[in-house]
Amino acid sequence: MIKIGRRTTFNAAHRLHNAKWSEDKNNEVFGKCNSPNFHGHNYVMETWVKGDIDPDTGFVINLTDLKKIIKEEIEDEFDHRNLNLDVPAFKNLNPTAENIAKVIYEKLKPRLKQYELTIRLYETQNNIVEYTG
Repeated sequence: MIKIGRRTTFNAAHRLHNAKWSEDKNNEVFGKCNSPNFHGHNYVMETWVKGDIDPDTGFVINLTDLKKIIKEEIEDEFDHRNLNLDVPAFKNLNPTAENIAKVIYEKLKPRLKQYELTIRLYETQNNIVEYTG
């Protein structure tokens, strides 16, 4: 087994907020990330695919195919969007880095079901989350 990865970026805005809580509690827990005017990140996403090397191609997966899947499933929906308002998956789900990584995984996994999949999402240079299902 071997892993191969693809790095991509997308820019998106979000607000971390729990509607069940008071504004004071939201501000206490989420701080400036609770801004009612939202805030944005330049996300860096790594998609890691683990599988066997195909003896005919020498690939685990053709990176051109992986690039197309990521564009169709993630970039087209997430890039330059407000995650809270524009992405249906976050209608009732707080778009934390953890939840974003999990949603990305769940969107990609059906098209990559024959592989082990890992999503690594950099919200900032210092804040990173990894999800493996």
